[in-house]
Amino acid sequence: MKRIYSVFLLLVVLVLSLSFTDYTIAFIKIPIDSLRYPQETHLKNLRQLTFGGDNAEAYWSFNGKMVAFQSNNKAWGLECDQIFYLNVDGPILPPGKKPPLISTGLGRTTCSYFLPGDKRILYASTHLGNKACPPEPGRTPGGKYLWPIYDTYDVFVSDLKGKIKKQLTSTPGYDAEATVSPQGDKIVFTSMRNGDLDLYVMNIDGSGVKQITHELGYDGGAFFSPDGSKIVFRASRPKTTEEKQEYLDYLKQGLVAPTAMEIFVCNADGSGLKQVTNLGKANWAPFYHPSGKKIIFSSNHHSQRGFQFNLFMINEDGTGLEQITYDKVFDSFPMFSPDGKRIIFSSNRNNNGTRDTNLFVADWVD
Repeated sequence: MKRIYSVFLLLVVLVLSLSFTDYTIAFIKIPIDSLRYPQETHLKNLRQLTFGGDNAEAYWSFNGKMVAFQSNNKAWGLECDQIFYLNVDGPILPPGKKPPLISTGLGRTTCSYFLPGDKRILYASTHLGNKACPPEPGRTPGGKYLWPIYDTYDVFVSDLKGKIKKQLTSTPGYDAEATVSPQGDKIVFTSMRNGDLDLYVMNIDGSGVKQITHELGYDGGAFFSPDGSKIVFRASRPKTTEEKQEYLDYLKQGLVAPTAMEIFVCNADGSGLKQVTNLGKANWAPFYHPSGKKIIFSSNHHSQRGFQFNLFMINEDGTGLEQITYDKVFDSFPMFSPDGKRIIFSSNRNNNGTRDTNLFVADWVD
């Protein structure tokens, strides 16, 4: 009788689990490669980690077990982006239950990254300028899509309980988009301290700040190569007098138009600058492949109207372009785990027709 009862209970559990959403199936860790498009042969065992809101810029811890990310999920009581972290292989959080908060909950935040030891995280925040969320730029009908460059952003270091341990930048103007070298000794970030959006490198404690890009245009979203010798980033390069004037006019308003960007690389000291892509439209969110010889990035160059973003991979010399993901709306912010075996990215797939952007993790297949 006990055996029959046990079998009955098992059948009930299976029926109930199948009647729930993909989230429940993910929670009991049944592989969901139905989330992967057939053409996505570099991805295996694709799993969804978040459900609701905009979840982006998920960056791995040094031990490859956690990610820090930003979210504006209203179910978590958020008005604008705040920084959280989660255990990638832990149970999926039920809807409405938020993961541990790292940022203060004040202002707006962006671009979090683990420091060596995985007990501290750096991120940029506007909370010293104003405790409220800063206003987002409006968009006029037919007008360009614009990113805000808030001049109250500074880079902070926090512990995993949300206590700020140090402020790394304090100059007037935008300081954000900071990431850490795999060796844990350097930080690269974007700053407007010279009147333009350029890349700077500093020591892990905030000392020894050095400007490494100098051309007019927006340089941002930078990451070190696996050996720390190079840096890959996105950049706009206005060329005509009209393009330059438009860029500068937007910059005075704390705005950039990210509709024309290409991928660049340089040595960690800024030397050897070279352009990798020449695809047109918006090519951004680059990250080095574990080999250090290829770059994965997000692009809409293949989209007729520019709304579809997918992940592509290209050799460092600009050859061998290959499409990696095939969602019909948005895939971006790819990052390989420290051991190179997994990849995490943000996508609009499986959002039931909403605008939600969620985090997905998969095994990487070369």
